[in-house]
Amino acid sequence: MADAMTLARFFARTTDVIHVRLSRVRGSSPRDVGAEMFVAPGGIHGTIGGGQLEYMAIDNARAMLRSGRRSKRMDVPLGPEIGQCCGGRVELALRWMTDADRATALRTDAEREAARPHVHILGAGHVGRALARFFQFLPVRCIVIDNRAEELALVDATVEKRRSAMPEADIRNAPANSVFIVLTHDHALDFLLTLEALDRRDAAYVGLIGSATKRQRFERFQKTHGAGADCTRLVCPIGADDSGDKRPEVIAALVVAEVMRALGVARYPATETTG
Repeated sequence: MADAMTLARFFARTTDVIHVRLSRVRGSSPRDVGAEMFVAPGGIHGTIGGGQLEYMAIDNARAMLRSGRRSKRMDVPLGPEIGQCCGGRVELALRWMTDADRATALRTDAEREAARPHVHILGAGHVGRALARFFQFLPVRCIVIDNRAEELALVDATVEKRRSAMPEADIRNAPANSVFIVLTHDHALDFLLTLEALDRRDAAYVGLIGSATKRQRFERFQKTHGAGADCTRLVCPIGADDSGDKRPEVIAALVVAEVMRALGVARYPATETTG
């Protein structure tokens, strides 16, 4: 069973599930406390970090399913003895799920889904469609916005597609900590939407496709039409690197990395390290 399956569908396919939760972390580990996965006889949902730690957890969970054991704790050093080099130590709590546990897990999952940051891709052209293909697998709610039905029809990613004659209204109505990536087919529209996004002041990321020259033109436009906008927060060019590779998929990959970093900084403004 693939992780792309929703938790509700996963539960619907099986009656016996072990909940595996990372309950304590000392030192470095692949995931933080609270990371969880669900193990059934024929599939898994979620991850606690992969590698030998995850294989051990799955083996122990399936042994519980075979024996009928209801709960278990694991204390695992993440060193050479299990083929991992994190160097820390983790504790896992394994529990056979009751109907009440399932209901709680589904509520928590729904709350997490609702809290996902919104990524607005304003323009369903080649780069916009490539961005959607990446974002569909990430913990965000991705929305592709365009006024052209024929372009939206070409979006093959499993994301929200929204035909909108007034995309500036979509920007105004977006929740705080949203991402706005502006790459429409019209430079004037690009400038209007970028100004609208910067005026929000609570966006996690505002990006405008184009060159350094386009940025200069936007800054002149901003001085004339929107003195309140803070251009220092604008990312333009987006996905900039030294390779000069302009293929949509390459640009999209670089932009996705920028956005996910921006969302991480917005959520965790203080830098934290693990020992």
